[in-house]
Amino acid sequence: MQEKNIEKLVLATGNAGKAREFEAMLEKAGCSIVMQKELGVKEPEENGKSFLENALIKARAACEQTGLPALADDSGLCVDALNGAPGIFSARFAGVHGDDAGNNKKLLELLQNVPPEKRACRYWCALALVRFPEDPVPLCVTASWEGSVAKAPRGSGGFGYDPLFEVTGRGMTAAQLPPQLKNLISHRGRALKQLLCALTYKA
Repeated sequence: MQEKNIEKLVLATGNAGKAREFEAMLEKAGCSIVMQKELGVKEPEENGKSFLENALIKARAACEQTGLPALADDSGLCVDALNGAPGIFSARFAGVHGDDAGNNKKLLELLQNVPPEKRACRYWCALALVRFPEDPVPLCVTASWEGSVAKAPRGSGGFGYDPLFEVTGRGMTAAQLPPQLKNLISHRGRALKQLLCALTYKA
């Protein structure tokens, strides 16, 4: 059964980097977004134990406070040698939320003595879209992006751990990729493609 496309939604994030990526990708699908801060949304406590749980918490809060369909992302870096850390604590790994420089520095320090062949990692992204406050079947998708942690940051693009995320098979970090290519192959890009398909068709 084909569903009606959503033409406008509130983006439940305060991360400017994520907002830029979503705007670029959703614009092509004919969907406009408004940032939650523009609507005065109070951010909820992210007390879930997984990316998906936190995405749902944020999406429901934004939808309840605005009455608009809400899309939330929760994503982060999972490093094998650190048993999946920083994981859901990626944004505040060094103690302060959004401290990219501090987070990257801490990651390099923890992996200082780890050889290249044991620095495998992956970005994970969970997206949750709540169409109305009491939506019992929110649209949820997850996707990953394989890579390894570089010995030193390279590139000036992207945000977060992108300067350290060496993309498998590319020979460069996520921060060195052209934005259009990153949006195409990243964890967030892959998850959004799944979500857009789920928005258009329902089995």
